[in-house]
Amino acid sequence: MKPLDLFALDRLASAEDLAIRDTVRSFVSDRIRPEIADWFEAGQFPVRELARELGRLGVLGMHLEGYGCAGTSATGYGLACLELEAGDSGLRSLVSVQGSLAMYALYAFGSEEHKQHWLPALAAGEAIGCFGLTEPDCGSDPAGMRTVAKRDGTDWVLSGTKMWITNGSVADVAIVWARSDEGIRGFVVPTDTPGFSAPTIARKLSLRASVTSELVLDDVRLPADAVLPGAAGLSGPLSCLNEARFGIVFGALGAARDSLECAIGYAQDREIFAKPLAAFQLTQAKFADMTLELGKGVLLALHLGRLKDEGCLTADQVSLGKLNSVREALAIVRECRTILGAAGITGEYPIMRHSANLESVLTYEGTSEVHQLVIGRAVTGHSAFR
Repeated sequence: MKPLDLFALDRLASAEDLAIRDTVRSFVSDRIRPEIADWFEAGQFPVRELARELGRLGVLGMHLEGYGCAGTSATGYGLACLELEAGDSGLRSLVSVQGSLAMYALYAFGSEEHKQHWLPALAAGEAIGCFGLTEPDCGSDPAGMRTVAKRDGTDWVLSGTKMWITNGSVADVAIVWARSDEGIRGFVVPTDTPGFSAPTIARKLSLRASVTSELVLDDVRLPADAVLPGAAGLSGPLSCLNEARFGIVFGALGAARDSLECAIGYAQDREIFAKPLAAFQLTQAKFADMTLELGKGVLLALHLGRLKDEGCLTADQVSLGKLNSVREALAIVRECRTILGAAGITGEYPIMRHSANLESVLTYEGTSEVHQLVIGRAVTGHSAFR
């Protein structure tokens, strides 16, 4: 029996959502698992090749409608993210940055021209997008951003630096947020625009199977129609982040599930003191506790998915899911590592890779502390951010 079988979770999802899950699970098993350990160790990731394959699979912007997007349910998208992150957090990051950040920004706030030009290519994986909000000195407080956009005649001129940008150095288009006299605005920046560069961030110890970059905007001149007309202020980028955080609610649990299934298989085969490691009480106690926390996390994720499909999911509820899923997933993979002992630190097994990746997932798109404060504000009515 698989750990999640105890919860009979298939009864809580539609046949279509389960079919999406199974399709993505097969892709990860056939295409990602045989290669991911080598990609992680080498710190290289075939983003363009995989983007096209993911486009053919239909998962890029899959929860959006029209413009070549599949128009699936939010729950189906979440289950896809769970399966992708069971392969690797970097794979899920590629999909969620493309679909829930870059594509969603265009879909929700772009002009019809923006949508027609970019969304079909991004959905097919023929173009790659990135999302430039975080800066070297402005992570949890995006309102403090220093990137500026100034009008020069009818043009805009952007100057500044963004940091920790997934897909940045391989992107064809960047959605960049900047401070202007009109407030914070979003801009569609083709990456071949003069003055734009995206050096890759090297020597990472986490998310090694992912492209992470800095964005440098050195007087990047854009036409007037480069601005996203539907977004003004921080509500635009923050709504995009909520889309991506929703995918993490499911995705992080995929890393936990993969680690738990690996540890159970190892404990069944590993003999110590003349019997399988899985037969010892302390080992079974660990498995029982991890199974319970994993199942509870997936139950919460599915509930949030239903709320999103009904159009009533709030940002506070997304914070509940992101905080719980990532924190519990990280605790599970660390416990799984102890069951494998020394073998658990090698690349022969996925657990240490998942653990290293989740250290990044814990802090990006809202640190655990930020989500605690969001929840605290919701239940007390007092903001503790300042």
